Amino acid sequence: MIEVRNVYKRYHTRNHQASDWVLRGVDFVLPKGVSLGVIGGNGAGKSTLLRLIGGMDHPDRGEVVRHGRVSWPIGLTGGFQGSMTGRQNVKFVARIHGNNLRIQEVIDFVQDFAEIGKAFDEPIKTYSSGMRSRLAFGLSLAFDFDLYLSDEATATGDASFKAKAKQAFNERVGKADLVMVSHSEGILRDLCQAGLWLHQGEAVWFDDVADALAAYHDSVKHAKRRKAA
Repeated sequence: MIEVRNVYKRYHTRNHQASDWVLRGVDFVLPKGVSLGVIGGNGAGKSTLLRLIGGMDHPDRGEVVRHGRVSWPIGLTGGFQGSMTGRQNVKFVARIHGNNLRIQEVIDFVQDFAEIGKAFDEPIKTYSSGMRSRLAFGLSLAFDFDLYLSDEATATGDASFKAKAKQAFNERVGKADLVMVSHSEGILRDLCQAGLWLHQGEAVWFDDVADALAAYHDSVKHAKRRKAA
């Protein structure tokens, strides 16, 4: 279970000027056994929310309470050390999050899942963004988390890899929960029960992800009519 309690988040410019609130008073509880689709336009704060839930960032106000093991956001690849190879990065993370007896098992799983060939033994800084995402995706799935966070992870790679990514999530549904950001409405409908619509910094919870998608589309239509008027 995850509790997001009255969370506010904004960033500062190089001149130390505060920007508008990215998230403002976001408050919800994700119960165990429910997967959540996070919906909103570009810049609505979807990735920011995932980073806060995963502990990669911290709110300016409020708090995020985690009950259980939470993955880092799959699809966000900023945690890799660029001068180290993919193998070395995976080994380092396995030592921190896993059991020393499972290190080789984790390495083998990620190498097979990422499908990046010889690049696995080349420095991360030489990788394309897609290769980084594949590596991060496989690394997250190598561990047993209670909650997986996915930021457009299923959009990475060719059709074959996208199908593989979707199947990997399907296999975890029922064993673990998921908070997913995706522009693919089909993926959200398939894998998520509830929906969270982020709009103008605020969050609206829907028990049915289809209702969240409908609310989002209605807001887009309304904005277009208002702009045309």
